Amino acid sequence: MLRNRRASHDYELLDRYEAGLELTGSEVKALRQGGGSIAEAYAKVDGGQVFIENMTIPVYREASYNNHEPTRRRRLLLNRREIEEIERALERRGLTLVPLSLYFKDGWAKLELALARGKKLHDKRESAAKQDAKREIERALARERKGS
Repeated sequence: MLRNRRASHDYELLDRYEAGLELTGSEVKALRQGGGSIAEAYAKVDGGQVFIENMTIPVYREASYNNHEPTRRRRLLLNRREIEEIERALERRGLTLVPLSLYFKDGWAKLELALARGKKLHDKRESAAKQDAKREIERALARERKGS
């Protein structure tokens, strides 16, 4: 399972979607071996289809000459209704389509995406302060439970 840890820090996550990935055999095998990165990846709508770009899946050594390009453009499999919804949101509201995680579900590679709005610096500080306060409350409660 691959995660984009920076996504929730850099973006305010709104609607989430689960998309299938159109992959080659060597890409699936490389992912199952635990390789890959979605940290620099982004998704976009092009011609009524959604593509993910800049996602890295390392070369699978055992595939010989039939190997894949590590950072090639890959098509995402979504319902027509979802694609239209995403396209409207990207055009009207000025949002970004950010990959959150890549995982296998019932043998199929799935990518979790979110429509997101970029956070400003003060938003990031506010999020960090809330998280620190929550952590401090949990520590105090844990100490209270230990004492009783």
